[in-house]
Amino acid sequence: MQAPRTLAVIPARLASTRLPGKVLLPLLGKPMLQWVVEAAQRCPQLDEVVVATDADAVADLCRAHGWACETTAPELPSGTDRMRAVALRRPANIYVNIQGDEPLLQPAHITALLRPFQLGPQVDVTTVKVACTPENIANPNAVKVVTALDGRALYFSRSAVPYDRDGAGTQYWKHLGLYAYRREALLRFGRLQPSPLEQTERLEQLRLLENGLALYVEAVDLDTVGVDTAEDMQHVEVLLRKQNR
Repeated sequence: MQAPRTLAVIPARLASTRLPGKVLLPLLGKPMLQWVVEAAQRCPQLDEVVVATDADAVADLCRAHGWACETTAPELPSGTDRMRAVALRRPANIYVNIQGDEPLLQPAHITALLRPFQLGPQVDVTTVKVACTPENIANPNAVKVVTALDGRALYFSRSAVPYDRDGAGTQYWKHLGLYAYRREALLRFGRLQPSPLEQTERLEQLRLLENGLALYVEAVDLDTVGVDTAEDMQHVEVLLRKQNR
């Protein structure tokens, strides 16, 4: 039987509040977006990689490198909405949402992300997690995830969950912002209104859980660093230099 067609979408906006135009900023001589696209293109499980943008400068970069690109409306509120806009134009069985500001992305992240779909049709959406470092347990910018024994997500929080009441020691998991959706789940997500827990924690993935979609989480060994500030850029550049020696 032919494997389902898997399409990766990389939302890439320029209107970042804390670091405007960050996806085009250079890292070791290459725009940040280029690091992300090239990592995705090295993943053998992806049939196609598409950049979704509302900016002419990003579309120009895509044309210069021969990358597939789709123009999306600037008023779309999130990367997931941009991916859904692409899905309405490009049919696929599974859509992978890859953040354009994650230059430490590796093909292994995407391979792990797609693995839970092998469990069967009960899996609507997938994501990944990595062991949380001690300094990130109390960091609200490092989102924690707890799962059932079969890998299904139970909750995501900016707080340290689960609460270790007796201080016996527990494993905390940091959520990485990669997602893969079955087509039906992605289209349904776009019809759902922001949910109460989502608005409280400011975590879009809680909309999935509150509406009963089955979100499964796969563990990975490699962390990533989302770039939001100039300091993040400097930190990532150091890590990329080490990674590429």
